[in-house]
Amino acid sequence: MRISVSSDMDEPVARFLVDELRRRGHEVRTYGALQPGADAQWAVCSEAAARDLVAGAADLAVVCCWTGTGASIAANKVPGVRAALCTDAYTADGARRWNDANVLALGLRLTSEPVLKEILDAWFAAAPSEDPEDRENVAHIGHLDAGRDHS
Repeated sequence: MRISVSSDMDEPVARFLVDELRRRGHEVRTYGALQPGADAQWAVCSEAAARDLVAGAADLAVVCCWTGTGASIAANKVPGVRAALCTDAYTADGARRWNDANVLALGLRLTSEPVLKEILDAWFAAAPSEDPEDRENVAHIGHLDAGRDHS
C-alpha cells in the first residue's frame, strides 16, 4: 500500500511511524519535517499528504503534529478526505469501520511506540462498514465535499 506521511516535527515517534509502516511492507512518501528541506508547517505538510490521497498517488495518509488536531483540521479541508484523530486502537478501529476514514491523524506529544503499533494494527485490520446507515453518513460527507471548491 502507498501511504503518504506528514509531520511538522522530526520527533522520534514520527520517525518510528515511517519505519514501522515500511517494516509492514508499505511504500511511504514523507512530507514536512520528515523530508529535508520541505515546508514543515503543519497545515502545509498535512495538506500535501492529503492531496496525495485524493490524487491517487497514495492509498492512505497519516498526518502528525504535536496534538494531532491541527493536522487533522488541515487534512479535512481537502475535499475527499475523511481524517480521524486517533489516540487509541478502539478509536482507530471505529474511524475506519464507521467513518471510512482514509487519513489517520496522530498527536506526537502523547503517542508512544507501543500505542502507535496498536493504533496501526486496528487501523489496518478494520474494514469500512457495509451497514446502510454508516454508508449513508459517509455518502453525506461526500455531498458536503461536493459543495466545496475543489481547487
